[in-house]
Amino acid sequence: MERHNLAKRAVCEGIGTAMLLATVVGSGIMAEELSAGNVALALLANALATGAGLIAIILTFGSISGAHLNPLVSLSEALLGRLPRRELAPYLLAQLLGAFAGVALAHGMFHQPLFAASGHVRAGAPLMLGEFIASFGLISVVLGCAQKGLETTAIAVGAYITAAYWFTSSTSFANPAVTLARAATDTFAGIRPMDTPGFIVAQLLGAGAATLLFRWLSNQERRP
Repeated sequence: MERHNLAKRAVCEGIGTAMLLATVVGSGIMAEELSAGNVALALLANALATGAGLIAIILTFGSISGAHLNPLVSLSEALLGRLPRRELAPYLLAQLLGAFAGVALAHGMFHQPLFAASGHVRAGAPLMLGEFIASFGLISVVLGCAQKGLETTAIAVGAYITAAYWFTSSTSFANPAVTLARAATDTFAGIRPMDTPGFIVAQLLGAGAATLLFRWLSNQERRP
């Protein structure tokens, strides 16, 4: 695969993350408007849209930037030596800026203020455990599928996130950039700003545990 220059890869990370947040927030707004108060139906629509969007975005940008779209993925790749550490900061910055841009775009489409602090309470140990599990699982899927091709990874990540919306108590944010940006939307997908630190700590711990596991699994045992 041709290795594109860092500027092009960072732009892809920014645009891809913006598309992801526009999908998450926009589908949440639409789902809430159309579900007539049925939260389960709204969550189902939000999950399906997010999973499908992820597959499309990863397939679109994966061959250029890797389509990390997530600081957890970039940090894991850097720790494993798959992303040069000097390139980590541009990736993280692009993802963060893209995430907030995506929220603004979703709000613009649905005639909302560009940014609004969320009042959606997401606090407590059970939700932190949910975020740990969601993040551990996501990084495990990414690392476990790394040698199986872009198409396999895209489908696996989209399927996992769709499932994790439902089997985790936190509805699987599993992404620090997404978490921070979702604090700026007072809609279905939002999270109270004061709840974001706990989510992010749980995400980092979960991703770190998965990275250590796969580093151990990938080490070849020495034969006597």
